[in-house]
Amino acid sequence: MPITRFAKPEDLEQIMALYRFLVPNDFEADPQRLGEVWQDILDHQDRYRYIVTEEDGVILSTCNIAIVPNLTRAARPYAVIENVITHPDARRKGFGRATLMKAIEFAKEMGCYKVMLLSGSHRTEAHGFYESLGFSGTRKKGFVMEML
Repeated sequence: MPITRFAKPEDLEQIMALYRFLVPNDFEADPQRLGEVWQDILDHQDRYRYIVTEEDGVILSTCNIAIVPNLTRAARPYAVIENVITHPDARRKGFGRATLMKAIEFAKEMGCYKVMLLSGSHRTEAHGFYESLGFSGTRKKGFVMEML
């Protein structure tokens, strides 16, 4: 039976294994730096969360969500979801949906007035998935500047 939950300290290794599917040619930070960033995330769970869905102790899907304080919209925050990935062998089984629904639920609990996410422009199958969850790909246009 799958379990969807907020990530725990010991989940880092499995989360990073999933990210190798998300960005296969990416380089990882050195282990010390990675540990420092992970600890910072865990220390600020009022603003940052990683969500995982696991089955039989294996994490099959993850994403992260950041809650951003805001001065407009009656000072209600907004949320940004990033790094959404489901193991290729576990797709179309509800793991990604469960993971994102938990993130959306967290945004609602935090009083966010909107949730945003970006997806690669060529990933049309993913776009359909996001739209099935209630996201709109036509209301706004996203812009990205990569800082390499």
